[in-house]
Amino acid sequence: MALPLLDSRPSAINARVANFLLAGDETSRQAPVNLAADSAATDVLIEQAYRQIFFHAFSVDRDPVLEMRLRSGQISTRGFIRGLLLSDKFRNDFYRCNSNYRVVEQLVGRVLGRPVYGEEERIRWSIVIAEQGLPAFVDALLESPEYLEQFGQDQVPFQRSRVLAGRAVGERPFNQQAPRYDGYWRDVMARRAPAGGSPWGVGAPRPAWLAGQPTPQVRQIWQAIVATGGFVVTGILLWTAAAMLSTGGQG
Repeated sequence: MALPLLDSRPSAINARVANFLLAGDETSRQAPVNLAADSAATDVLIEQAYRQIFFHAFSVDRDPVLEMRLRSGQISTRGFIRGLLLSDKFRNDFYRCNSNYRVVEQLVGRVLGRPVYGEEERIRWSIVIAEQGLPAFVDALLESPEYLEQFGQDQVPFQRSRVLAGRAVGERPFNQQAPRYDGYWRDVMARRAPAGGSPWGVGAPRPAWLAGQPTPQVRQIWQAIVATGGFVVTGILLWTAAAMLSTGGQG
């Protein structure tokens, strides 16, 4: 039997304080009324969505089919956000690099625009991920009353009330507070790596950035050859010098 969704109590954080600032990165990003008719505004909205979910998206990370569906009106901005959260890019670079607890922090910050409400909410959503998977968690956030009230169907999520009136320094941007992975992923990769070897192991595909580079085994063989050759050359030079000195002494 599936566990019921646990309750979590909201905590007093900036996201619950009304924002009276002028339009900017910490305020509403209202989408154009007709996305199909306003190509420039749609481009801006798409870039905002990539920046909010991925922080930065290279050309290879973009999804032309998803963008086309948004431009043609087949999906709303909320549907576009859902597609990005369930994309291979997000799964590989965010979901698989973190524990369930940290996945909750990542998605609540990127989708609802606020930190988690303490350990209660972190445990609440991690149970959903463990029992139902990432798509169910994403749908629960996008269909929550909080999301619909704050962003609706046609707004890109943003970090709410990062800067408050009367405060000289605002909160750090979320992408600086929560990089896509932390020490947990480094520890996992270290455990997976063979003792004294490389994380990708023997016979496993090597990272793209090492394409064309010699393998560790080849480098070790080359270093052994160079070291052996150095000893041989040094021995020859010493033998030659000794022979010349002995010949000179006899003369």
